Amino acid sequence: MTALERPGARLEHRLTRPNVSLAELYAAVDLALEHDLAGLTVSPWLVRPAQRRLGASRLRLGTVIGDGHGGQLGSVKAYEASKALEHGATQLDFVMNGGALVSGDDQLVLDDMLSVIEMAHAALAAAGVIIEAAPLGEELVRRACRIAERAGADYVVTSTGDASPQHAIARAALERDSLGPRISVVAAGRFESAAEIVDVLHADATRVSCALSPNLVADTLAALGGQTPMATVAAR
Repeated sequence: MTALERPGARLEHRLTRPNVSLAELYAAVDLALEHDLAGLTVSPWLVRPAQRRLGASRLRLGTVIGDGHGGQLGSVKAYEASKALEHGATQLDFVMNGGALVSGDDQLVLDDMLSVIEMAHAALAAAGVIIEAAPLGEELVRRACRIAERAGADYVVTSTGDASPQHAIARAALERDSLGPRISVVAAGRFESAAEIVDVLHADATRVSCALSPNLVADTLAALGGQTPMATVAAR
């Protein structure tokens, strides 16, 4: 079975909410390893302890650069990215400067992206652009996708992870339609059921990034790959 055929390869555990403890982090690492998920994305301060817990595992370890609304100076984002890579991150989710996009300064948006994407690629890490699309109209989202593609991003992400499933589904479809086949689309949001995750994958998202529980992982893998749902196991 290839990586793309593995059901777990379409799921990414996202642990970026405030006040996550080390105990929660270790449980998240173990869950991702147990089910051979696509990756684990954590807050910057958790990258080093996550990397230590992962050991020699090839699981992709990600973090978010420019968390919030991406309005930090490019030099600040570049420094944050350099420290994340130093601590062991192998994937960087970069929040686009939406204010610059709305203001029509596409060159600033591009330069901002390049400062992180080129650094990540030099370190053999993946890099994607979070297009915080909730306040943006369709044309701005499409323009952001074109700039991300020009910057060499490996993927785009529909939000920082707080979006509803309905919003993530709509944005995943729009971003997929705005991009060439080289770039993946990651749907990030508050998914609470396997059905919601399957729906967004049917909207052409390459993978889903959300906070996962053991039950949600088991039920989603069952829906994607024919395994026994957790609820069925518990009832036996």
